[in-house]
Amino acid sequence: MTAPQNWMRDTVLIGGRWEPRSTTTDVENPATGEIVGRAASATVADVNLAVAAAVAAGVGWGRTTGKQRSAALEELVTALRDRRDELVAATIAEVGAPITVAEEAHVDLAIEIIESFAVIARDTPLRERTGNSVLLRRPAGVVACITPWNYPLYQLAAKVGAALAAGCTTVLKPAELTPITTYLFCDAVLETSLPAGVVNLLPGSGTVLGPALTEHPDVAVVSFTGSTTVGRQVGRSAGELIKRACLELGGKSASVLLADADFEVAVPATVDAAMLNSGQTCSAWTRLLVPQERYDEAVTLAAMRADALVVGDPTHRSTDLGPLVSHKQRLSVLAAVDGAIERGARVAAGGSDPIPGLDGHYVRATVLCGIERGDPVTTEEIFGPVLVVEAYEDEDDAVTLANATDYGLAGAVWSADAEAALEIAARLDTGQVDINGALFNPLAPFGGWKLSGLGRELGVIGFEEFTEWTSVQM
Repeated sequence: MTAPQNWMRDTVLIGGRWEPRSTTTDVENPATGEIVGRAASATVADVNLAVAAAVAAGVGWGRTTGKQRSAALEELVTALRDRRDELVAATIAEVGAPITVAEEAHVDLAIEIIESFAVIARDTPLRERTGNSVLLRRPAGVVACITPWNYPLYQLAAKVGAALAAGCTTVLKPAELTPITTYLFCDAVLETSLPAGVVNLLPGSGTVLGPALTEHPDVAVVSFTGSTTVGRQVGRSAGELIKRACLELGGKSASVLLADADFEVAVPATVDAAMLNSGQTCSAWTRLLVPQERYDEAVTLAAMRADALVVGDPTHRSTDLGPLVSHKQRLSVLAAVDGAIERGARVAAGGSDPIPGLDGHYVRATVLCGIERGDPVTTEEIFGPVLVVEAYEDEDDAVTLANATDYGLAGAVWSADAEAALEIAARLDTGQVDINGALFNPLAPFGGWKLSGLGRELGVIGFEEFTEWTSVQM
């Protein structure tokens, strides 16, 4: 595809103005290897300028009413809807997400999230009374929003929507691999009545900009989504400086099928969830846990579903799986698959062989079985289209097995008895659980236990991550 000129950028956004920078980084289409975009490489000096602009803008924005913030967010929703088609095209081009996934899970959901924060800003009181005290809900200050490459627009919406609703100002740092949608998001911001400096954009190196933002004394909150390894560094720096860090990190979530579950529905749904966004989803259900007596049936159904998924050009509506985001990511996933096979895993579907006719960073939809408990492929995040099937003895064993990772971000329970499923869900050490394929709810808090992170995104609880309280006794 020919890259639109609008995706070839050499600017940073500071104080409401696009300012050119001499150094840029190319953006590759992972399906073709073509250069489809370009982004400026911001510097530490730019961090100082952007944070100063955010501090200055926060004086006025922090004093706005909830209705005023809501109105500005509604304008942003309109501006984003006006450029929906371009946002979808950019998501396909820089992430490799299949078009239906780009539309629903990336762009439409992101706009829905901004819309939800417009409602929260309007409806959440900024003052409450308890006894002889007036409780003032106040914006926390400048928020550094550091977003990942797997869902660049969705993660941006979750962070910026909540921060703006709370009256905070922001500095955005998108992933180096996927900055285009963030540029387009900021184009939309500039069409609204949001004051200059409320949203600032600094593309560039994470190793340069991440520490500079996290350690900046005028950044009050760091909202980071990414790897647990980098999350530890962010958390360590934030702790040293006594500032809040909201960390949404990795996952290794289990889909638990109880003995009475409808396997014809639950197994394909679990495969689809594991493969969503080509498996590059932190909350993906990448472990399928089934009763021992139904293990072979589950493996067969999972393999059938994985084999039926169409891997190919992400611009085609028939495509289920696009490429992985980069050559490096593909090698990492293949190494995990090959390592499991060397340790005795059986490949029920997919595997690490190349796919004829596809030159991008593609990996087959893979189902592994016959794996020893505790094998790294069952406990470590792979971040690719790989599902492992494991057997349990009874429901207590299922809970033990589901909780036997260092992560706790999401999960699923399937049963003909919804109350029985709820009882199991209540025993899973994880941030979200879907029963019988229930729909994602952008108003419910999202975040993890254990190494999956700290804090929550989305809904009122996500909004509260960006607020502080002042109690006034009267």
